[in-house]
Amino acid sequence: MSSVKKKFENNILKKIFSSHNLGDLIFERLTLLFAVSVFLLVLLMGYEMYLGSKLSIDKFGWSFLVNSTWDPVQEIYGALPIIYGTVVSSLLALIIALPLSIGVAIYLAEVAPPWLEKPLSFLVELLAGIPSVIYGLWGIFVLVPWIRTDVEPYLSDKLGFLPFFRGAPYGFGMLAAVLILSIMVLPIISSISRDVLKSVPHSQREAALALGATKWQSTIIVLKDAKSGILGATMLGLGRAIGETMAVTMVIGNRALISPSLFDPSYTMASVIANEFTEATSEMYLSALIQLALVLFVITIIINAFAHLLVWSMSRKWKTA
Repeated sequence: MSSVKKKFENNILKKIFSSHNLGDLIFERLTLLFAVSVFLLVLLMGYEMYLGSKLSIDKFGWSFLVNSTWDPVQEIYGALPIIYGTVVSSLLALIIALPLSIGVAIYLAEVAPPWLEKPLSFLVELLAGIPSVIYGLWGIFVLVPWIRTDVEPYLSDKLGFLPFFRGAPYGFGMLAAVLILSIMVLPIISSISRDVLKSVPHSQREAALALGATKWQSTIIVLKDAKSGILGATMLGLGRAIGETMAVTMVIGNRALISPSLFDPSYTMASVIANEFTEATSEMYLSALIQLALVLFVITIIINAFAHLLVWSMSRKWKTA
């Protein structure tokens, strides 16, 4: 009886530690380590930024977020004008880009013939892959002169009674940053929205057409089904706009100023860090910039996590259906 039991145990151990199962176990643990390391890397980045900004946090606390003075000479740092510039430029860019992006996505997913859809989709994705410094150079040499000579004088003449269109037409300012950001986020929202629309089962379209709906009416039904995914794509575009650095830095004018006029220069969190990090000669100056980076880091993570959650919920919904 004992020999049978011993033989059974040996067979079990041999099966557990066979090369096939051992390889699977190593592969599983190794990939788990890779996945966990990404999460730990994010935590480590946040922790290191917290340590680097502790001097500024201890001195300014929450007033750092509501103080409107950014003065490195007097070592008084308030991020409110910079947060204002980041929020306004990103939201206005999103307002311009969103309807255009959804229109492009609808055409590619619902209207375009197959021979035209593929090259157009490739061009849209190509726009998303262009480095931001290229957009910045294009903004300096093409967009800003056009805004200075044509757009801002026209807006000032026709809509100068509004506070949003007052001031000298320098070209460099909030308006240039908004336009260049809208161009940059458009391909991101369009590409993801197109994929979301294509993930809606074709039976939805067929059912709508069978009940007498027109092509446009069936498209509206598809849009309603895909709204959470499109919202997620929009949030991803917003995250890109908030974190954009080089292109915005090159055209926004770079001044910590709260002004309702789109003609005036402004600042964003990313452009402040890019512009002033090499000039940070004091510990407090460097700590304030790192605290600004920590704020941007937290905002970006929250927005992107929310966006991915929406897109994932949309995909899961249709897979379940």
